[in-house]
Amino acid sequence: MNLYEAIFSRKSVRSYEMEPVKAALLSEIKEYYSQIEGLNPGIHTEISIIDNTKGQNKRIHLLGVKAPYYIAFYSEEKDRAMMNAGYIMEQLALFMCAKGLGTCFFSGVKPKAGNPHKGNLKFVILMAFGYSRGSHTRKAVEAKRMDLQDLCVYKEVPRQWMKQLLDSARLAPSSLNSQPWRFVVYDNRIHVFAKKHNMNHLGKYEEFNFGIMFSHLMIVAEELWLDVDLIRLEDITHKNFPNSQYILSAILRT
Repeated sequence: MNLYEAIFSRKSVRSYEMEPVKAALLSEIKEYYSQIEGLNPGIHTEISIIDNTKGQNKRIHLLGVKAPYYIAFYSEEKDRAMMNAGYIMEQLALFMCAKGLGTCFFSGVKPKAGNPHKGNLKFVILMAFGYSRGSHTRKAVEAKRMDLQDLCVYKEVPRQWMKQLLDSARLAPSSLNSQPWRFVVYDNRIHVFAKKHNMNHLGKYEEFNFGIMFSHLMIVAEELWLDVDLIRLEDITHKNFPNSQYILSAILRT
């Protein structure tokens, strides 16, 4: 399984076997993280792997998800830092899925009470991981997601590769399964919007959600050998939309 295949089969896992993962695989996870290029490479990030195989981090698993390991993600506080965090962490989650591990994001719990920082970096989110009780995957049709016809406004008839990009975006996980994204689709570009009421409701993790979704778009683009840029178009940015907020555009480079 590669990252492209993992997009269509990964699910959030909340029940784990409390058995250790081999040291070589833990090292492979760290090495893979170090090679991920974020949405904004200028934002410095770090991760820490927290061992909970003996249940020693009770505060985390009592308030969140009980798992043998957690990844704590830290980031500089810069513009779009949360989106960058989601973009990186989803790639790491897909990589771990491809390696046979289950994962689950959860917010609201810090690695240590009263210590939300690591040096000059701020704690962002925890991700539980380990070997799952039961399958760590599911069929794409089993994912509880809205249909593309409810998420998209088609200005032009999409080609097959465009449908694959959109379907990968549709399958992206989001906080409370809010699926805040809406797409305006042309032949060679997708304009991405957020529903305004979702932005107000979920706050900072809404950016994280969009980072996850954009990672899906770019992984599929790479798999299909498409040159796609994620850019913010000024002519759209300055327009006022009553029920949505413009985020970014995915533009096919020709």
